[in-house]
Formats: sequence, structure tokens, C-alpha cells
Amino acid sequence: MNRKYITIIIIILMLPLAGLRAQLSGMESALEEAFQKSKIVEYVVVFKERADFSKSLPLKTKNEKAAFVYHSLVEKATFSQREVLTYLALKNIPHQSFYITNAIKVTSSVEDALWIMNRPEVAWLFYNNAIKMLDYIEEKEIVQSRDVEPEWGIKMIKADSVWAMGYSGEGVVIGGQDTGYAWDVNPLKIKYRGYIDSSDVNHNYSWHDAIHKNSPNFPDSLLNPCGYSILTPCDDQNHGTHTMGTMVGEDLENKIGVAPNAKWIGCRNMDRGWGSPSTYMECFEWLLAPYDLSGENADPSKAPHVINNSWYCSEQEGCSLSNFYLMNEIVNNLKASGIVVVVSAGNSGRECSTITGPPAIFENSFTIGATTDADTIARYSSRGLVTIDSSFRMKPNVSAPGSRVKSVIANGEFANFSGTSMAGPHVAGLVALMISANPELAGKVDEIEEMIESTADKKTWEQDCNDVSGSSFPNAVFGWGRVNALEAVKRALAFSSNVSIADANASLQVFPNPTSDEITLYFKGENEVFYSLLIRNVAGQKIVENNNFNNDKISVVYLSNFPKGMYYYEVRSESGKTYTGKITKI
Repeated sequence: MNRKYITIIIIILMLPLAGLRAQLSGMESALEEAFQKSKIVEYVVVFKERADFSKSLPLKTKNEKAAFVYHSLVEKATFSQREVLTYLALKNIPHQSFYITNAIKVTSSVEDALWIMNRPEVAWLFYNNAIKMLDYIEEKEIVQSRDVEPEWGIKMIKADSVWAMGYSGEGVVIGGQDTGYAWDVNPLKIKYRGYIDSSDVNHNYSWHDAIHKNSPNFPDSLLNPCGYSILTPCDDQNHGTHTMGTMVGEDLENKIGVAPNAKWIGCRNMDRGWGSPSTYMECFEWLLAPYDLSGENADPSKAPHVINNSWYCSEQEGCSLSNFYLMNEIVNNLKASGIVVVVSAGNSGRECSTITGPPAIFENSFTIGATTDADTIARYSSRGLVTIDSSFRMKPNVSAPGSRVKSVIANGEFANFSGTSMAGPHVAGLVALMISANPELAGKVDEIEEMIESTADKKTWEQDCNDVSGSSFPNAVFGWGRVNALEAVKRALAFSSNVSIADANASLQVFPNPTSDEITLYFKGENEVFYSLLIRNVAGQKIVENNNFNNDKISVVYLSNFPKGMYYYEVRSESGKTYTGKITKI
């Protein structure tokens, strides 16, 4: 053993707390105090090398973004962590490496912590403290009678009107991290990505459990009812199942989910409502690039389009200004990979600046307040502006139904919960509706969020916060307003980076696009006329074909008899040029 570190340990054990902090300037104060109380402590090592995706990536598709971010993060972590990982392996010290943020979770003595802390590549160490999920209100009655009418929140945001247009989440994957999920309850079972049929379920890439031991907040005699490191989805507290029901839940008698034809995957990040920085990091990492049940073969192409987060971390529970940036970095990395990160605002409402904990406070978190069935703000919904980090950032982004939301719970029964935990899932479901309506939006996080904000129903409140009027838009109570799924999906249908020729000088002009009836294709150049026109639907079937032109520069196509959705045109001119693009029928 290195004698220098033996000497340091002896000195530390003789010092009062103030002296200990002087010796351990590279440690968070909570970790210093933990080492005063225990010989072996669990903590997180943060490395100096950080990834930076703040500049727009020259990548178009979600899969391209996801692969680039994943490989960049892994490469950086592998290089910078190698010496510390070698040390930990040689000494058989329990540890877990992360790349979603460049860090390692370690369980060791203060001597080993000192060795790590003094490495030149290490930034600092912080305590892996327990974190509590958002509180919520559970209505005590268990709902017995059901009907096939959509729940009030679905109607309020007009998601049922989007279903009538033919969009209900098809082709979209929603991710969640929570208390776990009861995958086999009726409204969720066939929506689970791992479900193949009644006799075949594959949990690889669709489920991960980040709870590997009993939370320190529970006595050893009170073990988790689901167990630990489990290979099959389980919910130890109903919260996760309830949120997923609001996102995708549906069966013959219950319409509780905003996007009932979306698929879902999930990660358990809390032990009966208590997690830690490392459990959240582990779930975020799995959601960035899901891996199989053995923890191998990560695949960023299997990542969800949107993640719901109905939890927060307060200063009292281990998150502080000194370590906020790690969770912020994780959210930034997920957004760079093309994932929308939906976060509940918190339930500390009424007063201004009550959005105080990560990840709700971050710029790239899409933060959601809660509304009631009277379409007013819920009394508990946390308000902005964000002042805890002195940013005075405008939050929430938008609001959504959160009071007395009816959904399924872990035993298959139904219950009403209230909280911003219930509001966030409405917005995650809305994201799924938008991408199912226009798959080209997948991975385009800024565009999706802007559409949701700009189409929200404007709401005001007689409460000014930090000189921001409650009658302005956005405001610190509702954000940009209460979400409107119908208008957001209409905007989604109108979006395309290649709906028509983008160049204003291009010969072929296509308008109006999107359209509800007819579309006009026009050659504005003097030398171009039509030779042929072909329009196909998304299945590749021809719906319009015209080879009978007579030096025509204009062609009008009537689409009133065709379903709403995306169509693809191919035009050939007499000069032999080919023009292609998309038409959106709304």
C-alpha cells in the first residue's frame, strides 16, 4: 500500500469536519460527511473530459444522430476512464462505468477515493445520494365501471380528434423511467415493444432494471417486492404503470392513452419512489442505446423517440448547484441524439420560482405544468421562472391535463392520480402522435417542441413572476399554454424539409402544400413543360398517373377523395429532368 496515502488517511481521521474539507477539496461536501460516518461509501467520479454537442450536427435522421452521439460518448469515456478503471479492477473495487456522462460509480474507502481524486483526468467526486420521485395525489376510490369514451384529458387536448385523422402513434416508441411498469396489465400488454404474441415475449432491448440493491431509505428487513436486477418488467409502486397508461394505454373498454398505437419500453430507476444519481444515469444511458438483458450489445437504433420523466431531485435529496451540470449534460446529449426529453415541472406550486430541481430546470428539458378538467392551472403545479441557478429561465414550456387523471395501476385496476407526473405523459403521447403523422419529424427535437409550444391554447393567470406578466405568452404559470394535439399534428403534417423544391429559383413550384383539396404543380421556367406526372401513397401505390400533356406548364391534381397523410410526387419534364418531393393532405 502506498505510504503517502496511509499518512493522509491517518491525518483525515484525526481532523474535524472543517479540516477534512480542506484536505478533500475535490469532493462534494455531502461525500466528505459520508466518509466521516462510514468507512465504505458509494460515490460518483466525474472526469474532466466532456462531450459537447452544442453545435448542430450535420446529420439528418434520428438514427444518424443517435449513432454519432453514442459512439462519440463511448470513445471519450473509454479513453479518459482507462487508468481509473484499471486501478479499480486490480483492487476488486465495485464500480460501474458510464458514458452518457463521463463518470464512474464507485463503492470504496476514503483511501481509494483519494487516489482517484488526485488523478489528473478526474474533476471531482460526489455522493450517490437517494432521490425521491415527484409526490402525487392518489384518489382512494378504485374505479370499477368503465366506458369506451376517451378520458377527459385526451378530449381536452383533442387527441381523439387526431385519432379520427388516422394517427394514433403508429411506428413510434415511447420510453419511460420510473418505479417500473406492469407490462402485462391489459391496456399495456400488446403495446409493449417486447410483446410478440400471447406465447412469445422478448424483454431484450425493451426493459432494463437499474435497481440492484435495497435503497438506504428502507431497512434491510423491508425488501423490494419486485426484487433487484430483474429481467422482467415490474412496478413496485403503481406510479410508473399509471404514467405509461396515460401515454399508450387502451383495450376494448378503456381509452386512457394519448397514443394508443405507439409502442413502449421502460427502465426502473427507483426503489419504491427512491432513486439516486447513478440509477437515473443508468436508465438514461440505456434509453440512449438500449442493450440486451445481459447488459451487452447496445444499439442506438432501438432508442425511443421520446422519454417521459415524472421525477425530480431536490437539494435536500442530494442534488445541488455543484452537480446540476451532470444531469443537464445528460439531457443535452439525449436531445443531440434526437430524443425529446419530457419532464414534469414539480408539485410545489402556487408560488413563483417553485420549479427548482433537475431535470425540470434545464433548457433542453421539455418541462410540463399541470391543468385541471376546468382547463385552469392546478394549484400544485410548480411555477417559473427558474431562479435556483440564477438563469431566470422561462419554465414550464407548456402545460397539460394532470388532475384526477384516470389510468391503470400495477394490479390491473384503475385509479385517479393527480400531479405534474400525470401531465408529462400527455405530452409524451402527443409527441408520438406528431411523429406518427409525419415520420420525417423523428429526431427533430427543436421542431417538435416549437410546434407544440406555438399551437398550444393560450392561457393566462393573475400571477406575475419576476416581472413576467401572467397575461403574457409565455408566462411562468402555463408556459406557452395548454397543449392542443390537433393543432400540433396539423403543424406536423405541414412540416417537411423536402415537401417541395426548397430553392426559390427552382423550376417546379408545388402549392398549397399542405393541402386539404387540390394541389397545383407549376413550371415557372420558360423552357420547362410537363411530360409525365406520378403520385404515390406511402405504401408505394400509384394514385395519380398522367402521361397526356400538351406543352402544359401547369397541372392541377384533386386530392379530396384521398385519405389524409403523406404522398410522393415524381414529375418529368420534356427536357428530361426529374423532380420529386412530398405532398401533405390534411
